[in-house]
Amino acid sequence: MSTKNRLWRRLIQLYVGLALYGASAAFLVEAGLGLEPWGVLHQGLAELTGLTIGVVSIVVGAAVLLLWIPLRQRPGLGTVSNVFVVGIAMDGTLALVPDVHSLAVRIPLLLTGILLNGVATGLYIAARFGPGPRDGLMTGLHRRTGRSIRLMRTAIELAVVATGFTLGGTVGIGTVLYAVSIGPLAQLFLRTFDVPSASGSSTVVAEGQPRRAILRR
Repeated sequence: MSTKNRLWRRLIQLYVGLALYGASAAFLVEAGLGLEPWGVLHQGLAELTGLTIGVVSIVVGAAVLLLWIPLRQRPGLGTVSNVFVVGIAMDGTLALVPDVHSLAVRIPLLLTGILLNGVATGLYIAARFGPGPRDGLMTGLHRRTGRSIRLMRTAIELAVVATGFTLGGTVGIGTVLYAVSIGPLAQLFLRTFDVPSASGSSTVVAEGQPRRAILRR
């Protein structure tokens, strides 16, 4: 694959992935069985302010991006695009999907949202245009504090879930299911959508460990 074709593929992956991420978040909202951690915060702030959840997502993403300055993080095209595309896609999907009340519909909608979120994560991260604002906050704190990424992620997500729940965000079985499944799903779809470098090697998954591949951030 030529360099130009790789670039176009990466750009398409980036924006399709971000749009699908917003759509998947909207499915979780419509299912009403629990949101992903940052979604709980966004929904709680939306309840507080009267803004749409997509607009709140954009505002929070921009605010988190400002925290990159003291952490000396450098945003990429994917980082800035993440702030806007996800929120717009979320509000657009919510406007199109009708309200559902039956568990027979809400449960499949929840499962579809989680699976689609894994696909979307694989697409936009494998495009390699920079991490999202929230992931960058996690890695920035890891570098500045010396604490593990796992600890930083856990601390951040517990804080946003607690704050969002206090403000009226939805925490439920979907939140737990998302937490335990998104890692394996993201790993799977990162492999699926990885764009090989010019040398033909993977830039997303570390080589030499086929059974214990490590995601490269």
